[in-house]
Amino acid sequence: MSENLEQIFVKQLKENQNIIHKICRLYTNDDDAHKDLFQEITIQLWKAFPKFRGESKFSTWAYRVALNTAITLYRKNTRNVATTSYEGQKHFISQDDYNFEEEEQIKLMYQAVQQLNDIEKALVFLYLEDKDYTEISETLGISEVNARVKMNRIKGKLKKILNP
Repeated sequence: MSENLEQIFVKQLKENQNIIHKICRLYTNDDDAHKDLFQEITIQLWKAFPKFRGESKFSTWAYRVALNTAITLYRKNTRNVATTSYEGQKHFISQDDYNFEEEEQIKLMYQAVQQLNDIEKALVFLYLEDKDYTEISETLGISEVNARVKMNRIKGKLKKILNP
């Protein structure tokens, strides 16, 4: 592959690496698994990059490849690959700015999302990233109507989990 293609890939990857980290956080539960998944997603993106035609934004394409990679590995793994435990995260924020009630709500939301299946997690992730249903449907390879229906069902499911 030409140096130019590699430079373009590295630039795009750097600009969009937060996408990959967020997906890794959603599908892993420790630092080692996060690093392994990040590496695997990067490899899959690099392998697929020559076929990227620019018909969608790089970020949309990267979401799709990353989610497919994470879901494939999630299904292959016999061990439980869940969202990173909230307690394991280190927070570098001053006590004055810290909202304990908000922390508890976020913790409960992550616990609820952990109970969803892999496709539902992906849909929630994209929804929380403020992606519109057109981009969600493109990324997940489903119709826009299907994405809306699934999201409404997921909202109901999360409400039941959070308010039994």
